[in-house]
Amino acid sequence: MNETVIYPARRIITMNPGFPFAEAVAVRGDRILGVGALAELQSWGPHTVDETFVDHVITPGFVEAHSHNMTGGMWANTYLGFFDRRDPNGKVWAGCKTIEAIQDRLREAEMEIDDPSETLVGWGLDPIYLRGERLVGRHLDAVSETRPIFIQHASGHLATVNSEMLRREEITEHNPTPGIQLGEDGKPNGELQEPAAMRLATSGFRKMRLDISSPDTKWGYAFEARNAGHTTITDLGGSVFTDDGLDEWRQVTDDPDYPARVMVAGSTFSGPMDLHELAQRVVDGRDNPTNEKLKFGIIKLMLDGSIQGFTARLTWPYYHNPPEGNAKNGIWVMAPETMPDTLEIFHKAGLTVHCHCNGDEASEVFISAVEEVLERHPRWDHRHTVQHCQLTTPSQYARMAALGMHANIFSNHIFYWGDEHADFTVGPERAARMDACGTAEQLGVPFSFHSDAPVTPMGHLHVMWCAVNRQTSTGKTLGPDECISVETAMKGATIEAARQLKLDHEIGSIQSGKYADFAILEEDPYKVDPMKLKNIGVWGTVLGGKKFPAATGG
Repeated sequence: MNETVIYPARRIITMNPGFPFAEAVAVRGDRILGVGALAELQSWGPHTVDETFVDHVITPGFVEAHSHNMTGGMWANTYLGFFDRRDPNGKVWAGCKTIEAIQDRLREAEMEIDDPSETLVGWGLDPIYLRGERLVGRHLDAVSETRPIFIQHASGHLATVNSEMLRREEITEHNPTPGIQLGEDGKPNGELQEPAAMRLATSGFRKMRLDISSPDTKWGYAFEARNAGHTTITDLGGSVFTDDGLDEWRQVTDDPDYPARVMVAGSTFSGPMDLHELAQRVVDGRDNPTNEKLKFGIIKLMLDGSIQGFTARLTWPYYHNPPEGNAKNGIWVMAPETMPDTLEIFHKAGLTVHCHCNGDEASEVFISAVEEVLERHPRWDHRHTVQHCQLTTPSQYARMAALGMHANIFSNHIFYWGDEHADFTVGPERAARMDACGTAEQLGVPFSFHSDAPVTPMGHLHVMWCAVNRQTSTGKTLGPDECISVETAMKGATIEAARQLKLDHEIGSIQSGKYADFAILEEDPYKVDPMKLKNIGVWGTVLGGKKFPAATGG
């Protein structure tokens, strides 16, 4: 029999409404034996009292229901984001605040490459932050006119390449692929919008994908989760559902030192595969688990693009102040008329579908498709989820509640892009009601929220802080009526996210019988000033009863 270990703490927040707080938790093997007073737990028999966390606060491990495995491998390339950012090893990289700073960092990275023909790849760029002219290909030509350069934007929906990349890959104004942006001269200016156009820059796109598909990437993904207090993470559409791709996931999660549970979503973006075959592979993975850390059961679809990239699909009046040359609306990544029949395949297979919908026009298409498919094939407790849900309207939320749908809300956008949304993308009124956790709560839509890492850094303390305070990076409060309480935010970070993934019988709260998965915090989220939620330190995590201290950097 496994030894019983009892962990006393300053306080334990259980997220179990029938027993919300405790002073200790008992663990046997990988499961929670019980919670309560220390003396009560000692009645279970022989045990060890471990006081490692006696001065800490224990909560359920945070559940990230929308992130991407690639976040662990992006650091193989050059970080060019505007904000300072911590890598999986704990090192902080300074943000690039100007075009000149981006060029300088690229020049430094190029000096480390011996092969003159190798593509220089960067990530994290977002031209909307750079005041003045928009960074395009000619700015990258100042770094090199002979080496191809490929820079993926923070959203993952756009890339900027230099003239040498355009030349080598024969990307011209005559190519019919949507998303090739043209300059005043009628020639491609180096900005490629959405995957179809990005893939034309073959050498850069392929190198980025190779760099983020290794076992090291999967380990880095889990390390970033551990550092932020996450014990369950969701690779929402980044994994390849071939035998080799799934075997790699099994191998890394089989390792006892792998510090996270991973829900791996099947995706139409995970490579060419018949949709019925994809559905069956996900069902087989769900029904025949190979280890306790690897989970299956959901499908990722993608309808539109990025709001800050001006490629999301919005209803009238569309975009407020788009860059010159942009279309009045965004790009359909998936033909909207195909959504009902595509959704039906996965719905009939008993899977939960999570659909990327940034714009309200995209939300309308998905919600309507769910309604149509439920009329064809009624099914209880499907939990189909609108992902991002950024401009979803109150009427759409009301329909979602009636249809039994969930929302996964991108609340980090309020901090990272709130000012830009008010000034450029959608204007002040719509920006104030973006990422509307308050409306979702009021209208009865179950919701979680997410980082979409690597789009923003993984970390539910920051995501909760955004949902509770709705403060932008310049200190403005954007839509104060959409603020939610800390308690509601904690539910979204734990038990509601677990429900969305249909894992709430195993994770999301601290109660007898569930996995012993904990976030170990330096302060109590319920007792600190809500404006300081994002500053709470994270000791690390406990996963299945095993301790995983966070990386301290260097």
